[in-house]
Amino acid sequence: MNAPIRVVVCEDQALVRAGYVTIFDAQPDMEVVGEAADGEAGVALVERVRPDVVVMDIHMPALDGIEATRRLAGPDVVNPSKVLVVTTFNLDEYVYEALRAGASGFMLKDAPPAELIAGVRTVAAGEALLAPAVTRQLIGRYAFRLRPVEEEAPAGSGPLSALTNREREVLTLIADGLSNAEIAGKLVISHETVKTYVSRILTKLDLRDRVQAVVLAYRTGLVSPR
Repeated sequence: MNAPIRVVVCEDQALVRAGYVTIFDAQPDMEVVGEAADGEAGVALVERVRPDVVVMDIHMPALDGIEATRRLAGPDVVNPSKVLVVTTFNLDEYVYEALRAGASGFMLKDAPPAELIAGVRTVAAGEALLAPAVTRQLIGRYAFRLRPVEEEAPAGSGPLSALTNREREVLTLIADGLSNAEIAGKLVISHETVKTYVSRILTKLDLRDRVQAVVLAYRTGLVSPR
């Protein structure tokens, strides 16, 4: 039997936090190894117990969830944690900033328990939890607004220069919100071949997951918001 997914819950509302703990501990493949009521305590706890997944609220005292996520999973973190942001605030800038800070996924608190459980399992497996609608409408708009000047670099230079034409094509489809299965169907290749391409893209660009790949695709100008 595989070891359970070790979860830390960072949530300032006691009732909500207790609900998460109850839900996760009731799963045969999960174990809550700690909980925190503010961002600073959450960061310290995660660094101490090193869970598989951190369930993170955005609005918390002492340190908000976005900054806590950045400290745990940001680009400068040597051993980044997997953070699933769960919040009541369905606002564009919160979604984008959370993902830009290094979160592996974003969910709303009103999601059914089954979806929350599935979200933790998805993030624990190393996959990004990112709905196509979020990809196209939110990340696209905010990455376009904030992306740097090097977006104008010629196709043969810049951070995407290491990719082959096919890999750039796959990255474009990822940024469009397509799943591996949908990419396979569109390019008429096998699902395993798509997984290989995605793995190569992440390795070449030194990215942790599909979320980071999507943000980079928009920030470099490979794709633009519709």
